[in-house]
Amino acid sequence: MTVTTGSGRGAARRRALIGRAAFAGPGLVYVTAFMTVPLLLIACYTVLTRGRFGGVSWEFTLDNFAKAINPTYLSILGDSLVIAAITTALALILGYPTAYGISRLPRQWRTVALVLVVLPFWSNFLIRTYAWIVLLNSQGPLNGALVSLGVIGAPLDLLYNRGAVVTGLLYAYLPLVVLPVYAAIERVDPQLQEAARNLGASKARTFWDITLPLTLPGAMIGAIFVFVPSMGNFVVPELLGGGKTVMVGNLIRDQFLEARNWPFGAVLALSVVAFLVMLFALQALVSRRINRGGARA
Repeated sequence: MTVTTGSGRGAARRRALIGRAAFAGPGLVYVTAFMTVPLLLIACYTVLTRGRFGGVSWEFTLDNFAKAINPTYLSILGDSLVIAAITTALALILGYPTAYGISRLPRQWRTVALVLVVLPFWSNFLIRTYAWIVLLNSQGPLNGALVSLGVIGAPLDLLYNRGAVVTGLLYAYLPLVVLPVYAAIERVDPQLQEAARNLGASKARTFWDITLPLTLPGAMIGAIFVFVPSMGNFVVPELLGGGKTVMVGNLIRDQFLEARNWPFGAVLALSVVAFLVMLFALQALVSRRINRGGARA
């Protein structure tokens, strides 16, 4: 019989701690250097004053927060929330059935389908956005096809409006819904679905009572992955919106690069980050309740 002493247990714990630090260390250094430190710097900028020629002046003030609740900026925030919410809703409506359909394909075709989903990411985002300009303009192939088929008598104004912005954002971020939803569907225990069918539940009832609740956390993660970058995106509103649609991302960019009001830009950027944290907290709460409900069942 082997007797483990206190010093032996302590040595084992130290070795385990060193092993975990060796694996987690590089990631922690990366997160600290490129996420934590920049966020702390932005948080510091929020209470400083704009310099005379841009940058920051180390004078404490809370005026930046008061400026952020100006009706003009609140209206931009409201427009951004509406556009991001519409984009997210459409992404869920299109992405969830796509992920569900992929999960029902033969296994050898699932990888092919997933590659096709992420294939647009292999090309430059700016080039893809310019492609939508070519597609949606009054002389583009879409209007040309509709006119030639007699569906419309004159070209439609498909570009430089909110619809074009939503279309561009949806195209850019739709895969970010498909992938987490597909992963969530793959994690659902098939025995639960089989048990529901054995008890007489239809396919629709099995989906609503088993599959959908268990995949809801994945759908929420996908929604966050679409909603947050949609709010912060400034390329699509600038190009497909023609500068007529101003979102929070455009406002933040302008404050840092044009107005050179870094403290106010930091307030806006930190607000988006805080909103992201709240969304992840909500997702975690929903996931915890679903897991508790499954454990009780």
